[in-house]
Amino acid sequence: MAQDSPLDRFKAVLGGAARALADEPEVELAYSADTPAQSGKHLKVPMPPRTLPAEQVAEARGFADGFALRLRLHDTALHQRGAPTDPTARAVYDAVESARIEALGSRGYEGIGDNLAHALDVRIKADQIARARSRAEVPLSTALGLLVREALTGRASPPAAEPGLVEVRDWVASRTDLAALALALDDQRAFQTLAAKMLADLELVEGEQQPDETDEGGEEDAADDDGQEGESEDDSNSGAAEGEMQARGEERPADDQQGESEEAEQDGESDRDGEPGDEGEEGMQPVRPPRPRDDMSPQFDYKPWTTKFDEVVTATDLCDMDELIRLRGYLDQQLAHLQSAVSKLANRLQRRLMAQQNRSWDFDQEEGLLDAARLARVIVSPGQSLSYKVERDTDFRDTVVTLLIDNSGSMRGRPISIAAISADILARTLERCGVKTEILGFTTRAWKGGQSREAWLAAGRPPQPGRLNDVRHIIYKQADEPWRRARQNLGLMMREGLLKENIDGEALLWAHNRLIARGEDRRILMVISDGAPVDDSTLSVNSGSYLERHLRQVIGWIESKSPVELIAIGIGHDVTRYYARAVTIMDAEQLGGTIMEQLASLFDQD
Repeated sequence: MAQDSPLDRFKAVLGGAARALADEPEVELAYSADTPAQSGKHLKVPMPPRTLPAEQVAEARGFADGFALRLRLHDTALHQRGAPTDPTARAVYDAVESARIEALGSRGYEGIGDNLAHALDVRIKADQIARARSRAEVPLSTALGLLVREALTGRASPPAAEPGLVEVRDWVASRTDLAALALALDDQRAFQTLAAKMLADLELVEGEQQPDETDEGGEEDAADDDGQEGESEDDSNSGAAEGEMQARGEERPADDQQGESEEAEQDGESDRDGEPGDEGEEGMQPVRPPRPRDDMSPQFDYKPWTTKFDEVVTATDLCDMDELIRLRGYLDQQLAHLQSAVSKLANRLQRRLMAQQNRSWDFDQEEGLLDAARLARVIVSPGQSLSYKVERDTDFRDTVVTLLIDNSGSMRGRPISIAAISADILARTLERCGVKTEILGFTTRAWKGGQSREAWLAAGRPPQPGRLNDVRHIIYKQADEPWRRARQNLGLMMREGLLKENIDGEALLWAHNRLIARGEDRRILMVISDGAPVDDSTLSVNSGSYLERHLRQVIGWIESKSPVELIAIGIGHDVTRYYARAVTIMDAEQLGGTIMEQLASLFDQD
């Protein structure tokens, strides 16, 4: 039998170390070129080359140690109950908790501390703080996470972060004592209390937000019953201190229903909260204060700086057919194991839709088709006339469905792959049932503004310019286009470099207006997204809630004024704070089944 390679032995050792460190024998460690991530007991860390260079080995060890420590030292339910609802405060709260976990886990273990430091170096190089040149450009969650780490461990922050930390270090030191957090390092509840005081000192929350002391009994047990889901949800949020994984964790409050009802008039603080994010596809995203749900107006206070560089394109405009075929093959290969499961759901949806289209008959008619079931009475009583039946259709309204898919950078990897394959199967299924389907996508043409920003700079940087990026709206399949012709187009979602930033409000209006122009009786718009709108260029020069407020206004207008039926599916993030009719899935593999069930319930209600 062939001897294991050094890389195989390293993987085995690192997996065993992660299970031991987490004190959890069911931990599964996987390796990937994608962003490191944790979902419950499933850990994904960077794959080192076969030559096992020391730097990349330390990086893989650092991520594995960090995830394992979180499993062992972090109470997800307790963390959720004490979390603030404001997105900026929540991101800082998550980052500070990550610093506590890593400081506690590495205490007395120099090797673990070194591994975590290597992983931190990698994350900071991709973080906006490494490029910040003013206080407004410093992401607060990253900066405070690093400053708390310094206070708890005595280790210096990565050199790449120092220019950004210089901008905020004195401001933080003048308002709060970070060293006090070390007094409660071993007690998460007490640490949360001190962290809440820190947030109040920095004016990130109104007053001190104390952890809920009344839930220690049954409610905590109930929360623990949802262990895996809770861990997955919180792991997504905890990424606020973990480089690339921060991108969407900042956008979801711990309790969205409570967050919607609280006042959050913080537009004037955008200089502090609306940090521009990373230029790279895995970059840090800006955070925004939430807006109340009733902050709607029929006159949207929103404008693009220019629409000159925007584009609406088909998949074949962005990619030649040979590459589309190659990308489609990659998509099929990547999700071959999932197709059968989603196909079963598609068949179930088809049966439910076809059942609603079953024909009925009017009997005892003077003309029509001869009713063979009633011939016996003519034989018994020859004087009776023949009976006829007339077929009638049930009222099944002519319907069109539009699937609008978020093509932003944070969707890359499995979420966008499963969104593509689900859209494929959905279009195929509805086509069999006579329901037309349109598949659209939305992103931007560039990171950090593109030609729109260049035009704004050339104009002398006028204040409050509005949307400041070039939007790209993609048509993967038109409603009247047969599925077989559009099948290859969905492979475009696998193309490297396509997924950038997301301006949801304008994309929603675009998809809605295409539906309104259709002649079908019933029009359904289904949005698949993984969070709030994010565009670094726009949010760095407007209020921190500029894009989010516009999205709320558009949704409110569609839901209250338009004949279009709007549904949303959030991947890893609760979108019910935006959409009245929405579901959230924590695992991207649930997407196919969720789409089918949502559509089936729509037709059942009809």
